[in-house]
Amino acid sequence: MPIQHTVVFRLVHPAGSDEEQAFLVTGRATLTSIPGVADFTIRRQVSAKSDLTHQFSMVFANQDAYDAYNAHPAHTAFVAERWIPEVTEFQEYDFVE
Repeated sequence: MPIQHTVVFRLVHPAGSDEEQAFLVTGRATLTSIPGVADFTIRRQVSAKSDLTHQFSMVFANQDAYDAYNAHPAHTAFVAERWIPEVTEFQEYDFVE
């Protein structure tokens, strides 16, 4: 059963800054390099109802692919080196049909 993994977040960097762009570019390059990641997208939140500003979304074919992604060294390094110091708040959602 496919899993859509979504994380909505706010960065410490000002909107439109070089640092914001570098985080998003690195996130795309790193996360899409991990086997099993499909349909990766980055979106910017525009509603005034939430102060979370960005979304990463991706699809995994099944739970095994999702588990492998979570344990992959590129994912754990991105979380430790970029996510933790640069993301101030986030919500994570995993959907199946």
